[in-house]
Amino acid sequence: MFPMRLLTASVLAVLAAGCAVGPDYRSPDAPVPDYYIGQAGAQGAANDNTAWWNGFRDPLLARYVAQALEHNLDLAQAAARVAQARAGLGAANAALLPAGAVAGSAARAYQSAETPLGRVLAAAPGNDRWGNAYDANVAASWEIDLFGGLRRGREAAQADYQASSADAVAARLAVAAQTADTYIAIRGLQARLDIAQRQVATRRDLLAKVQLLYAKGIAAEYQARQTEGELAQAEAAVPALQAGLDAAMNALDVMLGTPPGTHRDALRVPAAIPAVPDIGPMGSPAGLLQHRPDLIAAERRVAAANARIGAAMAEYYPHVSLGALLGSATSLSSGHLFGAGANQGAATLGVRWRLFDFGRIDAQIGQAKGREAESLAAYRLAVLHATEDVENAFSALDNRTHQADILVRGEAALARARAATFAGYQRGAGSLIDVLHADETLLQTADARAQAQTDRARAAVAAFKALGGGWDPTVPAQAVDDVAALQRAR
Repeated sequence: MFPMRLLTASVLAVLAAGCAVGPDYRSPDAPVPDYYIGQAGAQGAANDNTAWWNGFRDPLLARYVAQALEHNLDLAQAAARVAQARAGLGAANAALLPAGAVAGSAARAYQSAETPLGRVLAAAPGNDRWGNAYDANVAASWEIDLFGGLRRGREAAQADYQASSADAVAARLAVAAQTADTYIAIRGLQARLDIAQRQVATRRDLLAKVQLLYAKGIAAEYQARQTEGELAQAEAAVPALQAGLDAAMNALDVMLGTPPGTHRDALRVPAAIPAVPDIGPMGSPAGLLQHRPDLIAAERRVAAANARIGAAMAEYYPHVSLGALLGSATSLSSGHLFGAGANQGAATLGVRWRLFDFGRIDAQIGQAKGREAESLAAYRLAVLHATEDVENAFSALDNRTHQADILVRGEAALARARAATFAGYQRGAGSLIDVLHADETLLQTADARAQAQTDRARAAVAAFKALGGGWDPTVPAQAVDDVAALQRAR
């Protein structure tokens, strides 16, 4: 009698409260500073960050990013994970609804005469050991979610779906950024390879002149040997750059969802390193919480873990279910199946209560709370890493820009010095070796300038990615509709 009274009191208490057991979710605090250290590094007009790759004004780069967003296999995996999470949400919603089933059967059996029942039947006059059985039933069941365990499960499934949708967006952003970064690396390597080949040609000319002077006894042997070593050093740089270029082209093909070598012909002709677009104001670090899809996914995982605490706590309380069956059964013939005498029905009230299992329930709740604490720490760490990404990207962009500007000025000065050296050589006031040395110094500076310009463009890509550019949280899109709706509601 006591358990029934306790059950009744618990049911009435929950119905009066009208809520589910477990903690209600509150958005966690995030450790974000008030402003970025590198705020001064972001000058210029605001850009449309939803398609930031167009700002580089390189049609081939934009085309490859669009192709990667359509065919990349990492995105195909992310879309499949979204579909799985959507199905999980559908299952959680279905658990709150009544379930029904229709069943029917027809059987014909031959009774053994060696069983107790068979012996009785065999003794009866005119007995037929063949028997028929027919039945058709409609059954329904419903677990009444009195304490909110199923509702908490649905909250967790909803948050998981939103997290997987945000992960899909983050994957799109990562693919776009990686494609652009790889393309820029290809153009930078092509520029450096061209400079390296010119360095080889210059040092070969220099070696030929020094060897001629050495043969005439004008130059020392160490000068000839040193020049040979410098030529070997320049020649060794070419295969290293070529290997890097081949690897970058292969990586781009994989990003585009094609076999390595597919786009090599289209990229064979070198092109300029893409110019860096102006990047608008960085905004505040707090804005990352709405614009970085990876942070949205991490926050949704905290919400899912929080809901699962309630689902675990609901096991403290009884589970109440209703069941019903309506149908017909007969052993005479199928013609009697729906007769009045064949009707059958049942109604059930089920109660399941883990009354003496609270130790296991305590352990399950402890595990759920531990998972929530883990996801909360992961979220806060992700926020810290996000602000770190922004600071590092804009520091790299600012310093690489400064470096590239210095090297451009230095290259211009060395070009003038080379011209003056060549003019002196033409007047007989200098040697061809001086001209070749000037060429070598100029090419070394040009290589450093090309590398700095490449690093600057790649830093710009990293900055767009760090700021969460590449998607619009106000416009729903396929596989990310719930994320967009979530952002509009917050």
